[in-house]
Amino acid sequence: MRLGRYVLYDEIAAGGMARVHLGRQEGAVGFSRTVAVKRLHPHLAKDPEFVAMFLDEARLAARIRHPNVVTTLDVVATAGEVFLVMEYVEGVSLSDLIKAARREGGEMPPAMAAHIAAGALSGLHAAHEARDERGESLELVHRDVSPQNIIVGTDGVARVLDFGVAKAAGRLQTTEEGRIKGKMAYMSPEQLSSSGVTRRTDVFAAGVVLWEALTGRRLFQGADPAEIVGKVLGLEIPAPSHYAPAVSAELDAVVLRALARDPAARFPTALEMAEALERAGGLLASREVGDWVRAHAGSAVRDRALRVAEIERSASGISRADAMEQSLGSSGQVSAHTTVGGDGTDRSQVGTALSRAPSSLAPRRARWPYAAGAAIALVLGVVALVAGRAEPPAASAAGEALPTPQQPEPAAIAPAPEAPAREAPAPEAALTGAPDAGSAPTVATAPKAAPPKTTRKPAASAKKPASRDSLYGRD
Repeated sequence: MRLGRYVLYDEIAAGGMARVHLGRQEGAVGFSRTVAVKRLHPHLAKDPEFVAMFLDEARLAARIRHPNVVTTLDVVATAGEVFLVMEYVEGVSLSDLIKAARREGGEMPPAMAAHIAAGALSGLHAAHEARDERGESLELVHRDVSPQNIIVGTDGVARVLDFGVAKAAGRLQTTEEGRIKGKMAYMSPEQLSSSGVTRRTDVFAAGVVLWEALTGRRLFQGADPAEIVGKVLGLEIPAPSHYAPAVSAELDAVVLRALARDPAARFPTALEMAEALERAGGLLASREVGDWVRAHAGSAVRDRALRVAEIERSASGISRADAMEQSLGSSGQVSAHTTVGGDGTDRSQVGTALSRAPSSLAPRRARWPYAAGAAIALVLGVVALVAGRAEPPAASAAGEALPTPQQPEPAAIAPAPEAPAREAPAPEAALTGAPDAGSAPTVATAPKAAPPKTTRKPAASAKKPASRDSLYGRD
């Protein structure tokens, strides 16, 4: 499906407000890139409240620039369609990783969980510190921090996404009084009681996420919303090490402080909690986290990567060899920034560029047969040339060919000095000026028997065709 300059493909996620598709952004001169397209449900696209919320998400997310936040690239509103264009991240949600670890009968390694949570907290801190065009604080609070809204890439980086229900100063769409937005199991007590939210509200939600990542269990769960609310407000929260003995006391302390019901007892900022996790949980290289994601995400990451590669190939409409050829500039050097798409690019320009490219860019396997063939032809030509100068013509009156090496040696068949054949020369020899058959074997030892001109003419006539045939490979 095409929407403007974007082409939509498979659906990769769905929520209450929108669905997320794989997409391709297409631009001028063959530019294209893979993106994620968040598309508002059709029935909600007709609701002004949801459209305002959706557009607010795009406006707020565009103000956050941080590696731990999924980047919003574009927002498009057409007749009956509203969608956000975001960077595509190869990875899976933290929710999927927790489930995968649980299926394998264990929990996520504490250092891994701490690394992911610290990255998400860094992204949240960037959101909390975001400012508008005038440099004034947006006072942004995510309000929906959950494992589903944290994606962990194969590059080992955790990213926060989905600011659809975020609260911010100057937001066009406001929450109705008494209306709760977000997932109850990750809400802070003050959020549930509608007593106001601050950045410490997101710190509490991050504490719930980390507790579940360490234990592989749900912290606040119930048969209905009322039971969940009751647990959030009054459940005695056990330390993660109660269910996961590998969790250290230092890590327990960080989690329990984040889950304090009194906001003043929590970490004042998400960044301070992230720093505490780095001290308590140890540091991991992003490569280690990325390897762990690939190993425990099942076939989800692999299948998605294959699908993206298939989409990119079909969208470009060219083979890998064509792409390599089209990446050659007019100077004959490879341009790493050239992207060729299936938008009707003039292939004749590519051919012109290739014709000016130096031969050193050609693959070696494509050149060596021609070089070897030329060398062989040259050697054969030289041999034929030498043979033509050293050997006299051996054509007899009957037009026979030169004797082969298997024939008797010339010394064994040399005739007497008196050549009777001189009295009756063959008509062909008289026409061509070639010596008769009787004098041919004695030319080398008796040069006076034949004039110099008659010996040079047949040598030249024999040498020229042999040389040309050898050079073009026809001998």
